[in-house]
Amino acid sequence: MSTKTGEPRSFIEIVVDGAVGWMILNRPERLNAMNVQMLEEFSSALDELTANELVRVIVIRGAGRCFSTGYDIERDSREISEHADIVTDFDRLVQNVDRFAGLWDCPKPVIVAVHSYCLAGATQLCVFADITVVADDAVIGLPKIPVGGGYITPLWTWLVGPKRAKQMAFTAGSSISGRTAVEWGWANYSVPADELMQNVEELANNIARTPASILRMKKYAVNRIADLQGFRTSISYGAETDALLHAANAVKFLSQGIRDHGLKEAIRLFEIGELEPDLLQGEH
Repeated sequence: MSTKTGEPRSFIEIVVDGAVGWMILNRPERLNAMNVQMLEEFSSALDELTANELVRVIVIRGAGRCFSTGYDIERDSREISEHADIVTDFDRLVQNVDRFAGLWDCPKPVIVAVHSYCLAGATQLCVFADITVVADDAVIGLPKIPVGGGYITPLWTWLVGPKRAKQMAFTAGSSISGRTAVEWGWANYSVPADELMQNVEELANNIARTPASILRMKKYAVNRIADLQGFRTSISYGAETDALLHAANAVKFLSQGIRDHGLKEAIRLFEIGELEPDLLQGEH
């Protein structure tokens, strides 16, 4: 029997079903774009499920039409303009990544179920999860307008290798299907979209049959190898390059375009070449 639990939240819902705790990204009217409040609620919800002794496995999914379109770029463009100081911007970016690193540090297995769109910052979340299951027709991709750089795809490198990470990073709006994500090693496996949630539920319940203490040490053992290979020390590198790029004329130009025209129109203008930062004098 499933029950909703925990403190009231606006954008994250928790449902506990036996030994499985579901964390639901619940801002469907904005395609689960992650604003500041949702990110803060994400951290508190993860803490709640981690502390719940009845929960052995955590599953994250999105409500509505898609998993998540990533960070709220319209909000981010305003924050970029407000954070003229690179160090302050860097701290903000690291804080976002650290929230998702909480999945890596969580003593319980974390599964992510991806349907439809999983874009930009939402792909960071998936990298830190233990298991990612995707719909065959899911779209996993990067922002359609380059208002930063190096924040997302360095984390992809651990899963898909440097050449494929560069292939994704160099073209704005690049994306792959769920099937391709599996072939590349970004996701564990894919299933037809209409079977996704049932499949993930069965997987989570099968994992939950193993005692919590054993699951914890199994996860610790694998994570330790990845950390010895450099995963832990590399997770903030993307924040460094992103903070530097936010001070570049090209990014300031594109961010101002989002503020002036709105995100959808700015993307359209960028795609047809009418929002072109390379026309700026002194931009190389």
